[in-house]
This record gives sequence, C-alpha cells and structure tokens, in this order.
Amino acid sequence: MKIIRVKCCLIYTFSKIRSNFLEDEYFFVGADGNIGRAWKEASEAFGFSLSQCAPPAYQIPGVNCNEDLKEAIVGKDIICTDSIPSNMTENFKNYQIDEDLMKQANSNAILNPCPPFYRGEELSNGVLDSKYFVGYEFKKNLLKVQQAIIIYCLAAN
Repeated sequence: MKIIRVKCCLIYTFSKIRSNFLEDEYFFVGADGNIGRAWKEASEAFGFSLSQCAPPAYQIPGVNCNEDLKEAIVGKDIICTDSIPSNMTENFKNYQIDEDLMKQANSNAILNPCPPFYRGEELSNGVLDSKYFVGYEFKKNLLKVQQAIIIYCLAAN
C-alpha cells in the first residue's frame, strides 16, 4: 500500500504541472536507491518512459542507462535528480545538471530535484534559479496529497 501511495503522489504532482505527463520522457540522474527505485516503479505502474544516467556501479537494474550525461539528456522532458551521498561525490562529479545541459533537453523540459539538493553538487547554482526548476511547485502539490492521506488515516480511526 505504501508503494502505491508513493507512485500516486509522484504522478499526481506532475499531473498538476504538465498536461501530457504520462507521455513525457522521464530522466533520472542519480544512484540506485529509494528515489530511483520509486521512479522505476512509477514508470512500470503508469507506463511512462524512464531512463537513467549514472556511473556503472550505481545503475538501477532494468532501467535503460547511458553514462554520458550530455548525450543522455537529449530528448528528455522531465529531469529528476537525487542528492549524492558524500561517499559518492567523486564518482558523480561529471553528472551535475546545469543550464547548458537543460538546453539540450526538450524545449519545455523541467527539472525536479529530490530534496535535499545541493547547489554545486548534483545541480549548478544557476539551474536552481532558472525557468527549468519546478521543485517548489512539485512539493506544493505533493503536500496536498500528503494532507489527504493524513485526513484519510485520521478518519479511519
């Protein structure tokens, strides 16, 4: 049940930002872990396309992965990231999203990093202040879903 809620929360928030959210090309930059796996499970449940960019040791099994960030971002609509743990920063030094990379994605592409995100690590300073960044809008819509779940749980008792 928890996984279904997570998937629905992700999709609901994008449905409020983009009208064609299930037809978009989703792109995850980050290591195999709970965030990447949630995107994989959501793509399987809802049928949207997901690809990843990461060094070989951090690739999500069953997800198409390209190690070349400049090549992999071309044609993508929704770019998602995860924070990089301190023990992985050296391995991910060539995987930072910046405005120049975002310009290589589709013209209406958006950037949704998973908090906590860090300026100068997985994201450049400028891209967080750019038109591409939708993190706050995403979280605003996610809050609505989380409130509904809390109300549901309280009403069930």
